[in-house]
Amino acid sequence: MERGIFGTTAADPRGLARRHVLAASAGFVSAPLIGGGGAGAAGRDGILIRPIPSSGECIPAIGLGTWVAFNVGTVEKLRRQRLEVLHTFFDLGGGLIDSSPMYGSSEEVVGWCLERLDDTAGLMAATKVWTRDEETGRGQIAESRRLWGIDTFDVMQVHNLLNWQGHLETLRAEKEAGRVRYIGVTTSHGSRHAAMERVMREAPIDFVQFTYNILDREVENHLLPLAAERGLGVIVNRPFRQKQLIDRLRRHPLPDWAADFDAANWPQFLLKFIISHPAVTCAIPATSRVDHMAENMGALRGRLPEPETRHRMVDYVEGL
Repeated sequence: MERGIFGTTAADPRGLARRHVLAASAGFVSAPLIGGGGAGAAGRDGILIRPIPSSGECIPAIGLGTWVAFNVGTVEKLRRQRLEVLHTFFDLGGGLIDSSPMYGSSEEVVGWCLERLDDTAGLMAATKVWTRDEETGRGQIAESRRLWGIDTFDVMQVHNLLNWQGHLETLRAEKEAGRVRYIGVTTSHGSRHAAMERVMREAPIDFVQFTYNILDREVENHLLPLAAERGLGVIVNRPFRQKQLIDRLRRHPLPDWAADFDAANWPQFLLKFIISHPAVTCAIPATSRVDHMAENMGALRGRLPEPETRHRMVDYVEGL
């Protein structure tokens, strides 16, 4: 099995012919058109890529979260369903997969799936350390490598800022040793923003991860502008509020003007809102279904909403 990362160019290491077929079957727009406002650039095959500010390396703007969706234990039928999800993810241009020791069996299931995929050349492996002391944290990082079946993590983060000072020392040492490429910190559910701001101002990190979606927009006031100012990559979690937004919106028709930015369904509408913010590097929706994965990955293609359209999107959703 071939494994690797996206390089600094927009080269696509996987077979384009098969991806074109899958894209067509999912109703994707293949034109590499990007909206105004400096939201991003299209790589080969029209895939929307975003640069990591600390290096300039480009990654696909839609990744995959594994919270709940990949916590399926040893049940082989459920693991094989997740294997098909990952197969679709890579075939349609995905790169970053985010997990954590907090997510039950998710890391083990991700590693099981990666071992069975023929080609994971676009993989950008991201996980977290989640424990109160540094010694346990070092063992946890080693265990994550074993579970994923990889030697080097692309992104290693301190989960929910737990003992971030101590763990960032460990992560800097891991980075210097070449066992981690980028380091960062995370939070979720719109919490710990003051602490996150402190870390962003004080610590030498590459990434931050926090919650942002069309209704949870507090980070637009401080954290997203600060990330742009400090040159930090931004990974967005809970883009659908764990399906709450999808459940709320699917009772309503998608507005006709969503076609102006090539959104064919509500997941694409919501994801394109997020990744059209110029400070966002990657959004990581979680799913356990192949059809939902195909819908999500459709947000990697076509135009993005202009700034004035983003305001219209917010007004429309808040009015439903």
